[in-house]
Formats: sequence, structure tokens, C-alpha cells
Amino acid sequence: MDTNAPDPLDTLDDATAAAAFRRLVRHLRHRHDAQNIDLMGLSGFCRNCLADWIRDAGYEGDKAQARALIHGMPADEWKERHQSPATQEQLERMKASVAKNAAN
Repeated sequence: MDTNAPDPLDTLDDATAAAAFRRLVRHLRHRHDAQNIDLMGLSGFCRNCLADWIRDAGYEGDKAQARALIHGMPADEWKERHQSPATQEQLERMKASVAKNAAN
């Protein structure tokens, strides 16, 4: 993939992109059964990545505030309610998946 080539995604207006982003976040809030470790293992990103990305895009809150915004509650509360311990297999899958991110 040529990362310097024009990307049709850049023609998407900000209001449409923002609406799609909000829908994605709400979907992930609803699907708390989709563990962050599994999201990382499959796609190389998770809810915490989205929190980092909004900060990179200019969100003025700190890391904890960004995560609460994405999770819909403080991250520690989300972990307590919804996160199960990661297995060795999940950790290995995540490591391999995240390694693919270096190409971007």
C-alpha cells in the first residue's frame, strides 16, 4: 500500500466521519463481550487505542478522561465489570497482530 497516494477516505466530510466514529464507539460500548485483548489480537487496536487516537487528534483530556469517554465509564470500572484475565494464547495473538501495525 502506498501511504503517500491520495486516499478517498480523505474526501469523507468530517460530520459523516464523526457520526461513524460515534457509532463505532457506541457499538463497542454495547459489545463489552468483545474483549480488548481479542480486538488487539484480531485487528491490532482496541478501545484504549481509540482513546489514544482521540488525544492524538486534539482531545484535551488526559489519558484517563479519554478512556472514560470511549468506555462510557472510568476504565478501571469497565475492567472490573467486563474484562477477564488474558490467556497466554490471547497475549501471543495480540503480540503478533500488533507487530503488523509497524507497517503503518
